[in-house]
Amino acid sequence: MATRRKLASKKCLDCKGTGETAETVQVGTRKRRDTAHRQAALCLSCFGTGHATT
Repeated sequence: MATRRKLASKKCLDCKGTGETAETVQVGTRKRRDTAHRQAALCLSCFGTGHATT
């Protein structure tokens, strides 16, 4: 019987394997000013898994 090998998954380069990125918070209705605050957002490259898709 053949032995199983674990596939080495690479970390996502955009989120560095965490699955989250930090986005700048914007305020205001018309001019959309950036503030110094940051909020967590789901990484769109790996969809929050932390592993590279390709």
